Amino acid sequence: MGVIFRSEETFLSHLHHLRRNLLSHGGLQRRKDREHFNAFKSNPIVDPEEKVVCVTSGVSFLGSAIVEELSTHGYSVRVIVDSPEDVSKLDETTSGRHNVTVVVAKLTDVNSLVEAFNGCRGVFHTSSSIDPAGLSGYTKVMSEVEMRSTENVMEACSRTETIRNCVLTSSLLACIWRDQHGETETSQIVDHASWSSLELCQHKKLWLALGKLKSEKVAWKIAQESGLKLATICSALITGPNSHLRSSTATLAYLKGAGEMYANGVLATVDVTKLAKAHLYVYEGMKDNTASGRYICFDRVISTADEAATFAAEIRVPIRTIVQTTPLIDSPISFQLSNKKLSNLIARSNLQGSRCLNENRDF
Repeated sequence: MGVIFRSEETFLSHLHHLRRNLLSHGGLQRRKDREHFNAFKSNPIVDPEEKVVCVTSGVSFLGSAIVEELSTHGYSVRVIVDSPEDVSKLDETTSGRHNVTVVVAKLTDVNSLVEAFNGCRGVFHTSSSIDPAGLSGYTKVMSEVEMRSTENVMEACSRTETIRNCVLTSSLLACIWRDQHGETETSQIVDHASWSSLELCQHKKLWLALGKLKSEKVAWKIAQESGLKLATICSALITGPNSHLRSSTATLAYLKGAGEMYANGVLATVDVTKLAKAHLYVYEGMKDNTASGRYICFDRVISTADEAATFAAEIRVPIRTIVQTTPLIDSPISFQLSNKKLSNLIARSNLQGSRCLNENRDF
């Protein structure tokens, strides 16, 4: 019996799903064949591509920090940018580094991403779609754009035979916005197993949280279908030198709902350099099968009125953006953030003589 499609849109949707399944099956089979072959090699040969990786949005605040961390630790880094103008910016900052190259590829074009990824062993997807015209720097439309970009990156990874691992930068926002009334019991601990509620993010118009949540969900779906090894890092608000200048729109988008986050004890930050190091720890753990799944990354929780005032001054926002009570009061700490999984990974890596700097105490 033939299949009847009610509309061209339905037909295209079915066709897209079939295409993804075929590509995912092909990528999974190639990975199985390669792993089967490697298992029989008695004298492993050093793979020249083993330390070749790709970073999306390398001109961003976080992207540039990850590029710096990877190149310092001997990786050959291929940086993806969207335009020739970004190439010029990176050329100025990476001048003299023989192990950093820049390529132009569109996150909207899977084929261009496959071409950019070819020859790399890993991909760090850090890109976040920011709309400067939006009041908070991030609109509802941008949440859909970000999800589609992540979907394209993941599909490109699954289609690129040389890619083995992918690290996706997600957000703590994808963990903390839980529907406390819709669940029979909400854990007081927010960790790597916690997921935000899609409906709650939509209801509260938390568009950055929605975009990060949908992006991470689609990434895990494609990874499971294709057999690609994926790890996600759910980052707190990124801070660091001149962060108020380099990522001001992203900061404003993250702080939507900051008053409630502060009141619940889940308003947290992380220094950009420490976050970049965490990406390296996770990636190297994936290579020796000691890292997988989700990780929460933060190094400071804003829990007192004094801390909130200091933080507001650092990022150049009014204190009322964070503490909405009069007089200013300390957070009652309704929930507790936990990055135990990441801390344990870093501790194990350091004990095993990891080449990364020993800064485990800061996580």
